[in-house]
Amino acid sequence: MLNSIYDEYITIKETYKNFELLTLLNKEYDNNNCILEIHSGAGGTESCDWANMLYRMYTKYCERHNFKIEVIDINQGLEAGIKSVSILVKGKNAYGYLKSEKGVHRLVRISPFDSNKRRHTSFASVIVTPEINDNTDIVINDSDVRIDVYRSSGCGGQGVNTTDSAVRITHIKTGIVVTCQNERSQIKNKELAFTVLKSKLKLLEIEEKENNLKKIKGEVMANEFGSQIRSYVMHPYSLVKDHRTNYETSNVDKVMNGFIDEFIYEYLRSEV
Repeated sequence: MLNSIYDEYITIKETYKNFELLTLLNKEYDNNNCILEIHSGAGGTESCDWANMLYRMYTKYCERHNFKIEVIDINQGLEAGIKSVSILVKGKNAYGYLKSEKGVHRLVRISPFDSNKRRHTSFASVIVTPEINDNTDIVINDSDVRIDVYRSSGCGGQGVNTTDSAVRITHIKTGIVVTCQNERSQIKNKELAFTVLKSKLKLLEIEEKENNLKKIKGEVMANEFGSQIRSYVMHPYSLVKDHRTNYETSNVDKVMNGFIDEFIYEYLRSEV
């Protein structure tokens, strides 16, 4: 009977937690799809490998939650890993959950690329933007952007695109750069790149309004972009710690396999 009561308690606890999560996802764009970008920091191969590890972590997380992933753009590292990747995550509340990942992620480990087995620290930044529908009030004039086309990268042989189908759009005023080479058609890549650009501009507009409001209220603003939000330590001990909520776990392998739900949950609770 005691075991039965305990099992029922666990079920009720999970049901309550899931319900609480849904109540926390109450912001305007929380239920939208999102664009998630990962950029390796300084450090060459080591940082590129770390960016690739984060890419795998988020892919695993999305698979567990039945989110669909579409690669918009990927830039491979010279020796290993990736320099950057941009993916479209499709699913209910995708942005609401993954917005907690925005910021700089720090890795400490014994580098597999160092023959002397020394400890290395690597950084990678994550940017999360809600996908904004076409009915947004953001208007982009031809004079506001510079559009470059180039040949898409590939794996070699028949995998290389032999036409200039990849598109890079630079928003002159803000300096925002969006690239897309997922589609083989230049027209489709251009359409997707403009969708991503509009989403970024809309998010920038929202953040500026929130920052101005907090300044009026007299609150001190922290510069979130470029700030270290989480550390993943694999040596000399095992620990993943979120510096915003102080939530931590020693099971690094589980986290790297996409089990980041507790970090997301604690972040959403801290934002209430």
